[in-house]
Amino acid sequence: MAKALVIGGEGTLGSAIVAKLKEHNIETFTAGRSTGDYKVDMTDTSSISALFDEVGELDHVIIAAGSTHYDAVPDLTPENNLKSINNKLLGQVNTVLLGQHKLKDNGSFTLVSGILKDYPIPRGASSSMVNGAIDAFVQAAALELPRGIRLNSVSPGLLTESAEKYADFFKGFNPVPAERVANYFVRSVLGIESGRTYYIYE
Repeated sequence: MAKALVIGGEGTLGSAIVAKLKEHNIETFTAGRSTGDYKVDMTDTSSISALFDEVGELDHVIIAAGSTHYDAVPDLTPENNLKSINNKLLGQVNTVLLGQHKLKDNGSFTLVSGILKDYPIPRGASSSMVNGAIDAFVQAAALELPRGIRLNSVSPGLLTESAEKYADFFKGFNPVPAERVANYFVRSVLGIESGRTYYIYE
């Protein structure tokens, strides 16, 4: 049975991904900063390394986690912008760099970016930057991963389950159900494509 690790697997999107993977008979474990089967701080490379040492050999790593800082550009400081970079961007990039040595042949990584790369909102420039960088990394890094390891990203729109909470920031956006987004993670895990970003905006 294939073995998958979902970082952020206890969140709204992550739990939907876990449910879908289990439907396909994939043994699934979760990790997060404070919840999950394993603990990990994605801003700390030693924590990421310890996670892979603890979990052992894997077939698939899926990330549905990573925070960014929201502020208007005139008020956005380098320090706050760096929070976005260190968390959602470098957290995922470093997971690939460190995790590639723990994945089995023909395994896969699936990262998460987001709609703000293509459709900005007020106060969202830092998040837009990070999402674009994630997708660019996927496109380039997938070409060099060894042993048939694949790398894709999923760029979801505003989740239906979160629409009410973020309604003031995403005016006019069409929410998408977490279950629908989760299907694209399954496609990345079980398919043959690599270097792709799957966009689910409506």
